[in-house]
Amino acid sequence: MQDAGRFGHHSIGLTSGGPLDWEAFYWANRLCANEHGATALEVAQGGVRMECIVETIIAVAGAPMPLRVNGRTKALWRSHKLQPGDMIELGYATKGMRTYLAVSGGFKAEEFFGSTATVIREGIGYPLKAGQKLQCGPANDEQWALPMESVPRYSDSVTLRLIPGYQFEQFSRTAHDTLLGGDFTVSNRSDRMGYILEGSLIESPEREMLSEGICLGAVQVPPDGRPIVLLNDHQTIGGYPKLGSVVSVDLWKLAQCPPEIHARFELVDLEAAQEMVNYESKKRRSTRLKRCV
Repeated sequence: MQDAGRFGHHSIGLTSGGPLDWEAFYWANRLCANEHGATALEVAQGGVRMECIVETIIAVAGAPMPLRVNGRTKALWRSHKLQPGDMIELGYATKGMRTYLAVSGGFKAEEFFGSTATVIREGIGYPLKAGQKLQCGPANDEQWALPMESVPRYSDSVTLRLIPGYQFEQFSRTAHDTLLGGDFTVSNRSDRMGYILEGSLIESPEREMLSEGICLGAVQVPPDGRPIVLLNDHQTIGGYPKLGSVVSVDLWKLAQCPPEIHARFELVDLEAAQEMVNYESKKRRSTRLKRCV
C-alpha cells in the first residue's frame, strides 16, 4: 500500500516512501474521483488476483498489465464499476515495472507517523498477504477514462536530466565525460531504495566525506563507480559523493525501467528543472477526463 508519502520525519531516520511512479498513482486516484494522495496498491511486475466483496469503483494505471474482471479483458487508465463476487486479475507487465490499483475512496489502512505508506526496509506498513481483506470506500456514480493522447508511454531507454550538486566539481573531467557520454543500464539489483546503473564506471573522488542529509533523486557514486539514483525508500543520510539530483519529473520514468534498460544523463540547471516541473504540473491539471457510460 502507498499513499502520497510520509513527510517530516527524516530527523528520526524515517524515509518518505510513497509511489515510485507518481504519474500513474495520480491518475489511478483521479479516475476514481479520490482525494489527492489516497491510498492505492503499488503492484510490481504483476500477477495479482483479488475478489471484490462490495460494490465499488476501481482504476488501474501504470505499466501495461492485462486487467481482467470475471475473465473479461478491461481497459487500463479508466475506471470500472465492480459488484460483490467479481474477480479481478492483473497479469504480468509487458513493458515497465509497476502499476497502481486504486479504489473509490481509497484503501483503508492504519497510519504510521501520519501515512499509510509501506516501507518494508523500515518495518513500517503492511506487506500484503494471500487471503487478506482490504477495506475500501463506496462506489460513486461516475466512471472516467484518461484520453489516449495523455497516457504515458514506457520506453526502452530513459534520459535522466541531472541538476549538478555542490560536489559535482569534486569529480574529475574524466568522470564528467563518462557521466554524459557513458552507456548505462539498469541493474537487476535495483529496488525501491535506489536504482543501480551498470556499464560505464564513473571515477569517484578519492576522499572521505561525512554523512549528510540526502534527497530523493540524488545520484551517489560509491567506490565501485556504479552510480545509484536514490528513490522513495532511500536512506535519510549518506556519505558517498554525489553528482547532483535527477529532476523529479524523470524519476517515475526510471522507476518503470526493468533490468537492462538503457539510461543516459543530461545536465540541466535549476531554472530549467523548475520550468519542467511547472510545465508537467500545469499539463496534468489541464487534462480533462472523458466520462464513460
